[in-house]
Amino acid sequence: MGTLRRSQTGRNLLYLYLVQGANYLFPLLTLPYLTRVLGPEGFGVMALGQSFALYLQLLVEFGFSLSGTREVARYRGDREMIARIFSGVMGAKVVLVLPAALVAFLALNLPPFRGKEEVVWAAFFWAVVWGFSPVWVFQGLERMREVAFLEVLTRGLATLGVFLLVRTPMDAYLPLLLNGIGALVATGLGIVWLAKLFPLRSPSFREGVAFLGLGGRLFLFRLAVSLYTAANPLILGFFAPPSQVGLYAGAERLTKAVLGLLEPFNRAFFPRFARLVGQDPRAAGFLGIRVLGAMSGLAVWGAVFLWIFSPWVIRLLLGEGYEEAIPLVKTLVFLLPLIAVSNLLGIQWMLAWGMDRPFNAIILSAGLLNLLLATGLSALGGALGLAWAVVLVEAWVTGSMAWYLHKHKRLPWEVVR
Repeated sequence: MGTLRRSQTGRNLLYLYLVQGANYLFPLLTLPYLTRVLGPEGFGVMALGQSFALYLQLLVEFGFSLSGTREVARYRGDREMIARIFSGVMGAKVVLVLPAALVAFLALNLPPFRGKEEVVWAAFFWAVVWGFSPVWVFQGLERMREVAFLEVLTRGLATLGVFLLVRTPMDAYLPLLLNGIGALVATGLGIVWLAKLFPLRSPSFREGVAFLGLGGRLFLFRLAVSLYTAANPLILGFFAPPSQVGLYAGAERLTKAVLGLLEPFNRAFFPRFARLVGQDPRAAGFLGIRVLGAMSGLAVWGAVFLWIFSPWVIRLLLGEGYEEAIPLVKTLVFLLPLIAVSNLLGIQWMLAWGMDRPFNAIILSAGLLNLLLATGLSALGGALGLAWAVVLVEAWVTGSMAWYLHKHKRLPWEVVR
């Protein structure tokens, strides 16, 4: 632990686990409250709004959380270049607000959102504000202390607002709005901090259009990922009532809470892999092996825990009326080891090597496969059918990444030979 604290990567990892600790604490406080106050139907409506907000956020963010982080990591010693990257990326996001607003208008006519205008516009507000967050710059600089503070501040403000304002199932839109307000405060503070580090310029429309190419390929990746993650509650909403969506959303939240154990590894090590693969591939390979072992071990332990204790966890965190979520959780736990491996091989390893095109191809194929399986199995089996569709698609992603890297002798243990 002493060595860990003395190294920059170790300190960054500790900061990110502080974030994950907050990410556990705040949902543990709000999830039982929201599931009981909103009920399965209101909770399902909120889940539909969150799913839609993630899509809008994808559009505004446009892959810059990965491509922008990678560029900042490459030019971290050049203050003028980082200022130019920031200006161009923020200009691109200004351009992207217009199509996001158009999508929100169109969504008002979709069956799941008819009569729920407040949910759509609360989701739009949250997505746009969070899409402008400068966290990606701090990640590229490996300044995870600032990342930790901004993300904890966002969640803390939203959590306080939930307890103060959400009172009935009619308030299903308020958690979305409150998350947007928290993100607005954190985004403003983050930009003020950056202005003290770099000579920031106002967002440039011309550079923004040019920078759309920087995030374009990874935007396709994020969009394809969303076809088998964020899209699923929306797909289920076409075939099942909001109460079924609420059961699936509750089971998914519990699974994602355990998946949160893996997220600090993604964020702490990606900038390091991005530098090492060009400077010392063997060192990158050794690091990849160690990180893969740690992530896989955590995932397996988390899956076993959730499988055994899911009835008690659901009773404690979701409450009465959510008993039908138990088989959903026991299905979704298979995602944990699969995602642990695919996160390392894909997001951290393939992107660090610049394998954007094959990476996008795998994710896009998975997104299309998910549309087919999720639609068919949701229509046939409701929420449980959707859960099995998600597991099958993730198995396809993990297997495809391993096959491609092995074909090109780029698996971490092959690089070190």
